[in-house]
Amino acid sequence: MADALAADARRVAAARPAAAPTAVVAARLAHAIALAGTGDALAGLTLELNKNKQLEIEIVPGVSAVNAAASLLGAPLSHDFAVISLSDLLTPWEVIEKRIECAAEGDFVIAIYNPKSKRRVSQIINSRDIVKNYRTGTTPVGIVTNAFREKQSIVISNLNDFADEEINMLSVVIIGNSQTVFHENRLITPRGYQNKYAKTFT
Repeated sequence: MADALAADARRVAAARPAAAPTAVVAARLAHAIALAGTGDALAGLTLELNKNKQLEIEIVPGVSAVNAAASLLGAPLSHDFAVISLSDLLTPWEVIEKRIECAAEGDFVIAIYNPKSKRRVSQIINSRDIVKNYRTGTTPVGIVTNAFREKQSIVISNLNDFADEEINMLSVVIIGNSQTVFHENRLITPRGYQNKYAKTFT
């Protein structure tokens, strides 16, 4: 039984948060288990499942999807930014809308996870429309799909047009703030150093 649980945990270790319960059970049977996740969700769920179970858990950081995508686009996250998932499986859409509204009003660069699926096609359109209340249609937008993996795709667009591009659950959409510019095939969000140290830049 223990060997079967351990084998099952290894098979699903790099998959979805649903792997966490099996891994925790196997770990309680004295197996060393490694879970490789693509975000914080897997770590969070594993820690929740470990309440009162006294398992030793070590979290090893990796490169987040938003930073991987940003590096391929240039430097869009040089100033304050918000990362928002459009998946409404566990979070009500009304809450997600409010977060987008607040981030847009606060002039944050907005990075969007889980932007579009076969079932969810309207949320990215709704998000765009919310942001357009606070930013011009020419605001730079970058779309990175499968960052640093096979079939990697990088698209540079703008707030008016980006939703017409191919976007799926493996995409990260980064919407610039009011200061973000497109320069030499890269997105750049100035932090203000050039204004503060003007003499250095001349």
